Amino acid sequence: MKNASSRTARICNGGSGGDPGTELRQYGEGLARSSDGPELPLHRSLRARIDGDNVWELLPFCRRFCGLAGPASNALGRGSDPRRGSDPMPTTTKGWMNTPLPVVRLKNAWRSSHPWIFQKLVEKPTVRPKPGSLVDVVGVDGEFIGRGFYNGHSRIAVRILETDPQIPVDAGWFSRKIAQAVSLRREVLKLDAVSDAWRVVHSEGDGLSGLVVDRYNDLVVVEFFAAGMFRHREWIYDALREQFPGCRFHSFADEHVQKQESFDFHGNTTTEASVITEYGIKFRADPAGAHKTGFFADQRENREWLSQQVEGKSVLDLCCNTGGFAVYAAARGASEVVGIDIDEDVIQIAKGNSRLNNVRPKFVQSDIFPWLRDAANRGEKYDVVILDPAKMTRDREQVITALKKYLDMNKLALGVVKPGGLFATFSCTGLVAEDQFLDMLRRAAYFSGRTIQILKVAGAGPDHPFMAHVQESRYLKAVFCRVVD
Repeated sequence: MKNASSRTARICNGGSGGDPGTELRQYGEGLARSSDGPELPLHRSLRARIDGDNVWELLPFCRRFCGLAGPASNALGRGSDPRRGSDPMPTTTKGWMNTPLPVVRLKNAWRSSHPWIFQKLVEKPTVRPKPGSLVDVVGVDGEFIGRGFYNGHSRIAVRILETDPQIPVDAGWFSRKIAQAVSLRREVLKLDAVSDAWRVVHSEGDGLSGLVVDRYNDLVVVEFFAAGMFRHREWIYDALREQFPGCRFHSFADEHVQKQESFDFHGNTTTEASVITEYGIKFRADPAGAHKTGFFADQRENREWLSQQVEGKSVLDLCCNTGGFAVYAAARGASEVVGIDIDEDVIQIAKGNSRLNNVRPKFVQSDIFPWLRDAANRGEKYDVVILDPAKMTRDREQVITALKKYLDMNKLALGVVKPGGLFATFSCTGLVAEDQFLDMLRRAAYFSGRTIQILKVAGAGPDHPFMAHVQESRYLKAVFCRVVD
């Protein structure tokens, strides 16, 4: 999990900050029209958001022209009988559960299977439940919509967890959902055969909106993104103990999440680090350190694939963090490996990871921007160049700025790739869409005078699934290129 707050600024400070030209200004203006939305922090601890309010406002248009439903007047926000606003509604549900739950009523007809319901779409309850309370959601006609967590302080008013009115959301429900998530990783993906570090629960991707769980050997790291998950954490811990007997827990929530979701959690700060093994290569995961765990399981398959291309070659790992790609490259026979990062602390962790594997890549503490300019002036070229910066922004208003920084660093990185060499570039900024990232890369190649051949476009590993109707869980972009000339 990358520490966005600490690493975003330090990666970007070396950028030119200037306007690359009229073409880029026009590019930015186009992006401004297409990149609206708050970010879902699903990133390496979860990293993608959109403006759901605007999405639902566009739904009638989509239905009308895509043939997804009937006339636009029947879609969300249209066609509701104004007289229904005075219909009497119960304040609790008694028929669906033995224990009554507060009822939240929608203002308009609901035509979506998305688990997020925003504040503007719900009527304010007469008695507002505490943040993270379980509620039943009903439509304008009183029909059951779903059951989930309510939060009157968050933009996401309700996170739907269950749509069957006969199924209670309780300790047993969490036990079943987490068991299903673990079964996917163990029985289908068979991750235990390649690593003892993998994502156990990927929020909406596993039907558990607001919860991310990672496993690092005997250590289970729980991150809360919703007040409801925090409020019901004991159910979560019990369910995880069933799957990982004897495990240790480390739990936390980022400050900005606690503020948005209106809960207070300081977490534990004395958790001992764990050593994990991935494809035979060892890394230290330290969740109590300054850089969260310092290990990112989402890049597992990307590290392994790229490491098969490096034997006998020179490798440059930019924004190397704790040395994931660099250590892999050194262990797989690269003739030379250089890792660059501005943070001295992560450089020291990277050196420790190298010692765990008896390899000796060279790590340099430096801002990548001046380092790359100096390297180009020295005429340095590498067979394989990797660029994996931290998340650039969680603010939709800063997406254009983030793309300009991506453009600047990718342009410089392409300048030190040998003709015929490989270039692997990544973005874990969820607000930057894949097509935007690919377009940025095209422009970076143009401005650097290089021709690139895209070999592979990927993302996070399969233990980071996303639902087809909830693509906010998809955040990592991975592009592998051959630099033709």
